[in-house]
Amino acid sequence: MSTIPRKIQHALFGISLPVYLLLYTPLAVIAIFSFGPSLGHPTVNVAAYGLLLQDPEVMAALRRSLTLALCSAALGTLLGTLMGFGLSRFRPATGGGFWLGTLPSLIIYLPIIMPSLVFGISELIFFNFVHEYTGLLSAGLLTMGIAHVTFQSPYVALVVYARLAGLDPNLFEASQDLYANPIKSFLFLTIPVVRPALIGGFLLAITLSIDDFTISFFTAGPGSVTLPIYIYSAIARKGASPEINALGSLMIASVIGIALLYYFITRHRERSTRIPAVA
Repeated sequence: MSTIPRKIQHALFGISLPVYLLLYTPLAVIAIFSFGPSLGHPTVNVAAYGLLLQDPEVMAALRRSLTLALCSAALGTLLGTLMGFGLSRFRPATGGGFWLGTLPSLIIYLPIIMPSLVFGISELIFFNFVHEYTGLLSAGLLTMGIAHVTFQSPYVALVVYARLAGLDPNLFEASQDLYANPIKSFLFLTIPVVRPALIGGFLLAITLSIDDFTISFFTAGPGSVTLPIYIYSAIARKGASPEINALGSLMIASVIGIALLYYFITRHRERSTRIPAVA
């Protein structure tokens, strides 16, 4: 097995170091400032974190964010799994033209590549149109959940599709030879195979939901303020404070925790499915 020359390693390190500093220095600054002096606490302290736990608005926004993230991620994972399975199972073997070969993939990629601002405005116009003529879908957690599912599902679909694309298509034919109908084949063959992708897609969907501001801002109602919206409004009112920095630090820690959880889950599964070497 060839190794990378030392000069190339040093060059890659020199290129990547500024990128990592640019990415993670602002996060570290937020965490450091969360321990800064605040009203009634002139020295470095953790009082900002205690004030957050006693703030009813923050706790209400936290509950809404968690409810929105878990519910939308569950539905987005379900729909994304079906979309990814459909793209993999029924893709044309060769070509297929625009309608069979390109259009389904374009529909999946469009919500991902579309700017969040355009997507949020289009969702707002759609919900207002429906509410005006039917009285349904007034701005609130329901509209936010629908909007979140629409941009979470394509990400999950791509994760599931990437997992299924590497499978041997003969496995599905073999399951049919063993008298498994399409439903049994999906439940007992597809689901176990894509389980790591399902877990990864679900955690990714939760992260996207907790982190989203633009789409949530356009589809939220007066009583559906989530944590990103609360942070934006608090900074607009009184600027960055130790409490806001503490809230941002907790959100960063939660996202890192979700990423580490997915990492350890996938590592555990790889070790459990690894075939031991025969001496």
